[in-house]
Amino acid sequence: MCRNIKTLFNFDPPATDEEIKAAALQFVRKLSGFHEPSKANEAAFTEAMEEVAATAQQFLSRLTTQAEPRNREIEAAKARARAAQRFGTA
Repeated sequence: MCRNIKTLFNFDPPATDEEIKAAALQFVRKLSGFHEPSKANEAAFTEAMEEVAATAQQFLSRLTTQAEPRNREIEAAKARARAAQRFGTA
């Protein structure tokens, strides 16, 4: 659905509040169809983003896994390699 929303679970170090808020913002933008809301919708947009972020934070804190945490740098390098192969850029 939202290609800009990244997996946030099971990373070392864990997802930051900023990353969770960014994912919530992308989700609310996708649902609303607005990149930036009008003044009339700004309060509802902001409230929805805050609620989604809080729910996501609770959800992530409740998840469990037996898998080893993924390394952010290694995963980022893999993503860059996939992008280079797909788009022909580094």
